[in-house]
Amino acid sequence: MIEIRSCVGFDELQACVDLQAATWGYDAIEVEPRKVFHVNQQAGGQVIGAFDAELSDASDAGRLVGFAMAVPGIKSRPGEAPTPYLHSHMLAVRPSYRNHGLGARLKRFQRDEALSRGLRHMEWTFDPLEIKNAYLNIHKLGAVIRHYRADFYGVSSSRLQAGLPTDRLLAEWTMDAARVRQALAGTAGPACAIEERILVPAAIYTWKDSDESRPRALAVQQENRRKFQQAFARGLAVVGFSLDADKNGIYELGRLAAGSLDPQDC
Repeated sequence: MIEIRSCVGFDELQACVDLQAATWGYDAIEVEPRKVFHVNQQAGGQVIGAFDAELSDASDAGRLVGFAMAVPGIKSRPGEAPTPYLHSHMLAVRPSYRNHGLGARLKRFQRDEALSRGLRHMEWTFDPLEIKNAYLNIHKLGAVIRHYRADFYGVSSSRLQAGLPTDRLLAEWTMDAARVRQALAGTAGPACAIEERILVPAAIYTWKDSDESRPRALAVQQENRRKFQQAFARGLAVVGFSLDADKNGIYELGRLAAGSLDPQDC
């Protein structure tokens, strides 16, 4: 029995902070404190928790098994009025609750809550080497990728980064688009013609975990950085993501219609 709802009170916000620290393994100086979560809520952002009602902990905070945090922002495009949107900054799930769709449920709740306030657009960054995240963001949620941020956060103490540069792809999610609705429903709609594919080897996780093999992971990161940057410069966008028989991740790039973030508009 997992309940998804907005977090309430300092104890629940602190539980998010604790899960953040456990998930990313940051040094103490990099952990975002409770007051950041609190101020973000007060400023119109989101702090959404997943709570397991069957856990024996006495408090709701002790039942927190996942969270998502988004901050409010303003998007300005040439010739258009500034538009409010949300930047989804963090999403974490306890290890024993992963691979059961809880991350997708948190994103769905984020979407529903945002749309209820008239917010249509959300963005977030993710590591291009993380195959599971890419599959969720692109295939299951219908996000589109047009931008690559090299070493976005600078040096990070996170054990998940394994000392590699903090390269990130920027996911753009037009939450009421037909593509997004179809992705959430698990139905495939018309898609752009695929002009290029970029592969992430399934072995990337093993390579990152070892000092001896980490240079292989770095080489993949650098080569894929070059490919993404060149593809985006040519006007391509990531419009699909798939897994091959060996569980390698494959980014699929096509050409969107001008001004559109919906792969149905090709």
